[in-house]
Amino acid sequence: MTEYEKKRKVRNKQQLKAQFLSQRYLIVCFCCFFVLLFFLSSDRISTLSVRSDSLKPSLRVPALSVLSSMDSIQRSFHGRFPPLRVEDRVQFPDHLLLILSTRIGKGEKNLICVYHGVKEETLVLPSISTDVFDQFRSIVRCPNAPSNYSSSVDLQFRGDLVKKKKKMMKQSSRVHNWEKVGYEAVIDGDTVVVFVKGLTRRPHKESDPSYYKCQFKIGDSEEKGDVEVLVTQAVSAAQEVVRCVLPESLKLNPEMMFRVSVIHIDPRGRSTPALPSVARIYGSDSIEKKEKKKSGVKHELCVCTMLWNQAPFLREWIMYHSWLGVERWFIYDNNSDDGIEDEIELLTSEKYNVSRHVWPWIKTQEAGFSHCAVRAKDECNWVGFFDVDEFYYFPTHRSHGLPSKNALKSLVSNYTSWDLVGEIRTECHSYGPSGLTSVPSQGVTIGYTCRQANPERHKSIIRPELLTSSLLNEVHHFQLREGIGHMSLVESVAVVNHYKYQVWETFKAKFYRRVATYVVDWQENQNQGSKDRAPGLGTEAIEPRDWKRRFCEVWDTGLKDLVLTNFADQVTGYLPWQRQQQQE
Repeated sequence: MTEYEKKRKVRNKQQLKAQFLSQRYLIVCFCCFFVLLFFLSSDRISTLSVRSDSLKPSLRVPALSVLSSMDSIQRSFHGRFPPLRVEDRVQFPDHLLLILSTRIGKGEKNLICVYHGVKEETLVLPSISTDVFDQFRSIVRCPNAPSNYSSSVDLQFRGDLVKKKKKMMKQSSRVHNWEKVGYEAVIDGDTVVVFVKGLTRRPHKESDPSYYKCQFKIGDSEEKGDVEVLVTQAVSAAQEVVRCVLPESLKLNPEMMFRVSVIHIDPRGRSTPALPSVARIYGSDSIEKKEKKKSGVKHELCVCTMLWNQAPFLREWIMYHSWLGVERWFIYDNNSDDGIEDEIELLTSEKYNVSRHVWPWIKTQEAGFSHCAVRAKDECNWVGFFDVDEFYYFPTHRSHGLPSKNALKSLVSNYTSWDLVGEIRTECHSYGPSGLTSVPSQGVTIGYTCRQANPERHKSIIRPELLTSSLLNEVHHFQLREGIGHMSLVESVAVVNHYKYQVWETFKAKFYRRVATYVVDWQENQNQGSKDRAPGLGTEAIEPRDWKRRFCEVWDTGLKDLVLTNFADQVTGYLPWQRQQQQE
């Protein structure tokens, strides 16, 4: 072995030894770090903290567990969770909505809401729920702040050390009042449609658009002075919807994000400050819409609905109407907590084209339907707006032995080439509990067979491209452009079975809160004679003794017979939406 080779061998040994010592040093440091964490998470340090702070009127935070500390370290080292930056807070009557500038998973259970008291006390409460909001943001619902605590609530992961609130930027502490805030925005061609509370409240009427403008903010840090503000004129306004011209800069810069709000101008020409807003639009949305429009391929028939806690009934409704020809579903989820996202995911895996759209805004059904009409315009020729307890039925097909499969799609297709027909209206029959006292296991179409004699109201299927620019609607139907009319179907051709008054266990949920903006809640002592209420029921969720026999004037088994003939398994008799019973 040469002298050079001997020296190289010695050098290699020294390098290996140094590398080993370095690794051992890192291991020892890491172990020491965990020992320190264990000490910090023990009851001993909790006792010490109480002694040192015993003279301060603050709430002691519970001791942290070793596992929680490890979770916190793992988040820090591996980036498993994004940082929790609360961008906006919206105060609702029964909860506080926090909007995050990052996306977290639906159902994240390790988040806690941190409340700051007037005397520097700190209180933590578990979050109510979490959800994905849009392509960049998430939402978290927190309990309302207790008295003597601020609504400027913060978030953190369970197990992290709770810190006292530091002096923060003004924008990060803002809390918006739900009665006066811009809450959504969507791009529609060369315009943007803004949804706002606190401006246009006249029901079922359009307003003068010259009294409104839209304000677009690029950037989000006013204190640093890096916010660019653009203002454009409104072209239409009605109820909670204001449509404005889209700024050219947004068309040219798809990577930009804008916060959108509305400015009101009084009759003397004086502008009020723009309303607070959590509504955002992204330039990429405009490009996506253009791509869909270029494809030129549209679904013939789509359906949009807004719901709350209807997961048990969704499957029957979608499977039946898909059989009638509905190709695409827009489900606007209005704060459900019954696992409806799992049901939608399952339906999607079974090739039903269903999408869930998080809509956390209470009493905004008309606005939500306007929002859906804009979104669906580039994908659908026709869009139906009806609820999960409403089912289309074709009596003539049944009586004449005609096939009902794809009947609804075929019906609307007959009018697609009619340029002057923008809406198809179908009357509704309201069904009662039909003698039942528990939810029918085979579904509503089988269980409820007794209805009122006379039809009540109607449901609509519309062509979104033929609506007025204001998107004015009364839930049941939209306002059409001048010169465009509607087609009303006779009862023998088509009817909607509205399973409106179901067993009390289901019906009493209506007392919680109505969805429509201009419909009084059940608990309020107003408009008790309205068709939006059950006749003679009052304002309290107390079951009448004769509830199961109410609203029963005509026994009608037409849809029941149709469903059993076309959907029931020939051997077991089970229906396809009875999935759980088949598995048992």
